[in-house]
Amino acid sequence: MSEARVALGRRLFYDTRLSGNQSMSCSSCHRQSKAFADARNLPLGSTGIVHPRNSMSLGNVMYQTVLGWSDLNTRSLEAQALIPMFGETPVEMGLHGQETVLVERLRSVPLYVTLFTAAFPAESAPVTVDNITRAIASFERTFFSADSPYDRFVAGNASALSVPAQRGSALFFSARLHCAECHTGPLFSNAARGVGSPEGDPSFFNTGLYNIDGAGAYPWPNTGLFATTQLPSDMGRFKVPSLRNIDVTYPYMHDGSVATLDDAITHYAEGGRTITVGANSGVGRANPFKSALVGGFQLSSSERTDLLAFLRSLTDSTFLTNPAFSNPWLVP
Repeated sequence: MSEARVALGRRLFYDTRLSGNQSMSCSSCHRQSKAFADARNLPLGSTGIVHPRNSMSLGNVMYQTVLGWSDLNTRSLEAQALIPMFGETPVEMGLHGQETVLVERLRSVPLYVTLFTAAFPAESAPVTVDNITRAIASFERTFFSADSPYDRFVAGNASALSVPAQRGSALFFSARLHCAECHTGPLFSNAARGVGSPEGDPSFFNTGLYNIDGAGAYPWPNTGLFATTQLPSDMGRFKVPSLRNIDVTYPYMHDGSVATLDDAITHYAEGGRTITVGANSGVGRANPFKSALVGGFQLSSSERTDLLAFLRSLTDSTFLTNPAFSNPWLVP
């Protein structure tokens, strides 16, 4: 981390030169106003191919121990940056086999020659793929979000959180709803690690979103950890995303198939989703691999309103508008 690397990474994050046809940047799927998610069910790659998984928010991503919805192997932001740039299944930024093209493209920009030299002063030829990922990761590690009404309330500002949100907080952390048993800690994700966090890998969970064959199957290719381990018990098990800024990171779930926060609450209240028509029809609550924590619960209309108020109180408006995270190419 250095100021020079962050400044370079910010430029790269917003630069369409980082796609094969120069039509998209990292920010195309990770928009600041959406807490670096994108408000799409499923994102589109540079060639128009639909990605099978929803774009995850990058808020506080520096604390995540594993990256992606169902990937136990990608554990650094540098390694993750390579996937959208050079991956083929699906094509995202479309740079597979074009490493040299990318490097030469950036070397031809005088500003980048200056920025790379400042960021990596010990190297005689600093414009490299490795340094591109190091710079992007440095910028992403500045995405700190902790100034929501809930944060201010916890810090001692008694007026920061509305009374309905306070009641919703009590519901969220209650044994009755089990929300906080998966969405744990200050980042509301068991995949985040900080001082006092448990050691080891986070647990991934099947939440009963699908049960297309009556035996627990999820639609291909979104089969969760099963795609890697081939263990039947891993079918439909996905990472627990952070709930910070959740009000602006819609739609929800790994495939963006839950449209609103109210719909998400309904899903968990019913202990799984029932789909009655189409190829994905099935009774999710009967999925044999579903987590025991997704057992369902009852809420009155006023309790649902309170819970929604609490979830919305996790939005950090300063993070969504902080000029330090904005597109530097638009600054005069």
